[in-house]
Amino acid sequence: MAYLLVRHTVADYAKWKPVFDEHAAARKAAGCRGGILFRRAGKPNEITILFEWDNLEKAQQSAQSDTLRQAMEQAGVMGIPEVSFLDKIEDLKA
Repeated sequence: MAYLLVRHTVADYAKWKPVFDEHAAARKAAGCRGGILFRRAGKPNEITILFEWDNLEKAQQSAQSDTLRQAMEQAGVMGIPEVSFLDKIEDLKA
C-alpha cells in the first residue's frame, strides 16, 4: 500500500471543493482507494489530503498527470503543492 500526502493553499475552499469532488472518478480509475481531507484549523483555505493508493507507481503517475494539473488550475490551487509519497510501516496505538 502506498500513500500520497498533498498540501496546498486554495484561493477559495467553496470553489475548490466541487472540482476536487468531480475529480474523484479519475483518481479512482488511476488506483486511488480514497483518503482523508483536512483543513488547517483557523485557515480554511490551507488543505492537506492523505490519499491511499494501490501502489506507489500509480500514485506517482497520477500526481504528474495533465488531468490533475488542469483540475487544480480550475479549482484555484495557489502556488506549487507540497507532495510526498509515503510507505506505511505500522499502525500506532494511542
